[in-house]
Amino acid sequence: MRKYIDEAKKELQEIYCNKCGKKVTVNNGIVKEGVFSITYGWGYFSGKDGETHNLDLCEECYDQLIKSFIIPINIVERNEIV
Repeated sequence: MRKYIDEAKKELQEIYCNKCGKKVTVNNGIVKEGVFSITYGWGYFSGKDGETHNLDLCEECYDQLIKSFIIPINIVERNEIV
């Protein structure tokens, strides 16, 4: 869950993990630790047509989530982080 100083300008103030409630470190609008963010617009053939869902997970909750998957996620190593 994200809180903004100015919603129109998207000036980030705080992020909280939607699963555990942990406050993710944000300094001067810059996220200072790992956070997995999803924005998904549901479409036709779902029970959520027309809804957009936003969520943030801290790294620990993300790790717990992917450990529960029957089919593992695909991880690709990057040489450069921009």
